[in-house]
Amino acid sequence: MGANNDFQKIDLNDYIQTGEGGTALAYTHRNGKSLAKLYNPDFDANTIKNEFWASRTAFELGISTPEPFRLITEGKRFGGEYELIQGKRSFSRIISQEPERLEEISLEFARMARELHATKADTSRLKSYKQMITQFYSEKDFVPEDYRNRILKFLDKVPDTETCLHGDLQIGNAITDGKRTFWIDLGGFGYGAPEWDLALMWNLAHMPDADKLDFLFHLPSETMKAHWNIFFTAYLGTNDPQCIEEATRRLPLFAAAKIPYMFGIAFHKNVPEEFFALLTQMLDQSDTGKE
Repeated sequence: MGANNDFQKIDLNDYIQTGEGGTALAYTHRNGKSLAKLYNPDFDANTIKNEFWASRTAFELGISTPEPFRLITEGKRFGGEYELIQGKRSFSRIISQEPERLEEISLEFARMARELHATKADTSRLKSYKQMITQFYSEKDFVPEDYRNRILKFLDKVPDTETCLHGDLQIGNAITDGKRTFWIDLGGFGYGAPEWDLALMWNLAHMPDADKLDFLFHLPSETMKAHWNIFFTAYLGTNDPQCIEEATRRLPLFAAAKIPYMFGIAFHKNVPEEFFALLTQMLDQSDTGKE
């Protein structure tokens, strides 16, 4: 099925709602062959297009992901339609339903992440995370000036490596049908330092809001932390505590830079005050970004 840059009208009577996220609802087509993802009504249509084409580029570059078919609308909401993987479960759902498989799934997730981050990006078709986030902080006023200046100072020193990045790397965005594994939600697919991906995972594993963690991943905080520890050790290829500590040290700073960007793109407003206090603490605890 080909894809073009126009939103094609769909009839929701042909679909059944099967999923819910923070910014979108998912609908399975009654033919069982495709999945429609419709974003909230206030979600920017151009952002949706950019995310769809990022996913399409990932698919065309050979990343294991369901094929993005077309841009769609039901009249008020906009989104994309994708290949439906029959019998799929997310890694987070598997760990929730079969906790004894925590280590197995965490190790497989590490393998997938290492493979993705070993893939050289086509910089003529993908966007640089460093450039996107720098532009966000230069043009938007979603954070206080002091915070913005410290992040921009940090961004000056971040390498712009030609490494493929998922953009939202976490176990809710890896699925399997029991034989094959796939990445999903590749709307943020781009390139840059792997820490942009790893920092988000680190932050989710240490999220203080247990209710939100349960809503997003159906997992308690102690399980997410255990998953992170297994994953990161395997990802790094070492269980040396000093190496792990050194690799972890900069992740809070990458998270402090990335989270306001992701929140601003998705919701077009400031990070909630109580959460921003945690981001500021991440920044304050880092030697980087200070005068």
